[in-house]
Amino acid sequence: MRRRFKAIFDILTQRRASLALTQLYLDALDAFPGLAKVVCTCEHWQPLILNYFPDRRTSAAVEGINNKARVITKRAYGLKAAESLWTRLLLDLNRAQEIVVHTIAGIRALAHGFRAAFSMVCS
Repeated sequence: MRRRFKAIFDILTQRRASLALTQLYLDALDAFPGLAKVVCTCEHWQPLILNYFPDRRTSAAVEGINNKARVITKRAYGLKAAESLWTRLLLDLNRAQEIVVHTIAGIRALAHGFRAAFSMVCS
């Protein structure tokens, strides 16, 4: 079932995808009658699910960022300033290099330079 569901999103046309989803729902109900509520939910949202097919675009990136922001605000209770929230969000999205002057590689290179200079002074 899972593979069939995934394969439906490789279908080129919205109409064929609609037919394939409907057939999948019917097969799922035959195999697992307990999925009736799940199938009803999928059928309810099917027009919006089918909106994916014409342009092959989703809002997954935006939803992911929204989820990160919610997690950060829950985790960092008391974080009031919008600038702090934005900084934390950038760090969590692995974009630290845009706001942090020194990268991990740069700090390691700096530490290596200090070790080399220190070993020259001590010898």
